[in-house]
Amino acid sequence: MFPKDFLWGGAVAANQCEGAYNEDGKGLSIQDVMPRGIKGPRTEKPTEDNMKLIGIDFYHRYKEDIKLFAEMGFKVFRTSIAWSRIFPKGDESKPNEKGLRFYDDLFDECHKYGIEPLVTLSHYETPLYLAEHYDGWINPKMIGFYEKYVTTVFTRYKDKVKYWLTFNEINSVLHSPFMSGGINTPKEKLSQSDLYQAIHHELVASASAVQIAHTINPAFQVGCMILSMPIYPLSPDPSDVIEAMKQDHFNTFFADVQVRGEYPRYLNRYFKKNNIHIRVTEEEKEILKNTVDFVSFSYYVSVCATADPKKNVRGEGNLLGGVPNPILKASEWGWQIDPQGLRYELNVLWDRYQKPLFIAENGLGAKDRLTDDGNGGMTVYDDYRIEYMKDHLIQVGEAIEDGVEVMGYTSWGCIDLVSASTAELAKRYGFIYVDRNDDGSGTLNRYEKKSFGWYRDVIASNGASLYE
Repeated sequence: MFPKDFLWGGAVAANQCEGAYNEDGKGLSIQDVMPRGIKGPRTEKPTEDNMKLIGIDFYHRYKEDIKLFAEMGFKVFRTSIAWSRIFPKGDESKPNEKGLRFYDDLFDECHKYGIEPLVTLSHYETPLYLAEHYDGWINPKMIGFYEKYVTTVFTRYKDKVKYWLTFNEINSVLHSPFMSGGINTPKEKLSQSDLYQAIHHELVASASAVQIAHTINPAFQVGCMILSMPIYPLSPDPSDVIEAMKQDHFNTFFADVQVRGEYPRYLNRYFKKNNIHIRVTEEEKEILKNTVDFVSFSYYVSVCATADPKKNVRGEGNLLGGVPNPILKASEWGWQIDPQGLRYELNVLWDRYQKPLFIAENGLGAKDRLTDDGNGGMTVYDDYRIEYMKDHLIQVGEAIEDGVEVMGYTSWGCIDLVSASTAELAKRYGFIYVDRNDDGSGTLNRYEKKSFGWYRDVIASNGASLYE
């Protein structure tokens, strides 16, 4: 059912696992002043209670962790490059050699075990200096800074990395402009025109990165990455159906531009109605024609939409919330669990774009409990995670049977890491338990969870074990 060259693996982000926030010439990123994640206030400088400053110490322990990934049989490992390791402020003329060398060593370690790196160029890690001195992506100069950065890493790793993603969950900037776009202007003071101008700059930068990548190495495969969340009408009422369509446009337009090379017409009506004006040059229109090779996305949850204001009560759901589906159960964090929504989303994206698809994030965040395994060791009996992933992967198989071209699947947080949304370690996703707690205590030792062996068997059988 799964193609023989299917890319099985796992995913992390540098800012959530590496730590070493000020080592070897690294500059500060926006994450270093976000000790409470998305919803909490930012600080003037890094504070000791920011779990991401140490993360899971992947920076010093990556060899141990890559070996564990290899034991599970990973074909691909998705990670990100911390932009401020390469250009500490973001606007320097020369890169930081120690930062470049770290990723040389990391990618070499992956290849040692036959693991292909999948690298996100910007994963909520804008250099803090660019946010504070340029107001992030509102400023068109950001395009040039990003182009210099991607040219540097494309050139350096042209023989070590084949798969690239330009921006992580690029549509999340609508809801978290500081974390996603490095926009320093407070959200409540940010005009819609400035926000969409920043989005335009990111979209131009993404297209420019595709062009640069294919010039440096024509074999590069460059994808976009969107936060996907199916939006179902809450009822059969046509007004609810139209409302779901309108809300979905806020997600799809980001992919539309990166896949089709131009803005969709439905956006014109929204801009006109809300008096939104952005500057788009003829040169930028030409750059946008450099479209991506594949479409990647995160999938955790689906939501509903309604035109009835009395029923329009938002629930939880990654960065994007929505009206809860009364039929579905939810996780400990209120995210509704909808395996069939993944099959649906794969079909919708395939029908819309006819581009290869990659599931770059999917997984279950839960409060895992480390216990005695009965053999003198420690483990986590995370049958709930196994059930969640099995149900979702079976739906991936169904989508493939439907005719959808799916390149691969990287489970989010394949090793426990610091949550982006809450900045805590209590919300664990991994197959590997990391002994670190939200109060900073712990040995940082790694322990295989029950799901570790389960996922190893799934990969070894190329998905056949899902049906046993």
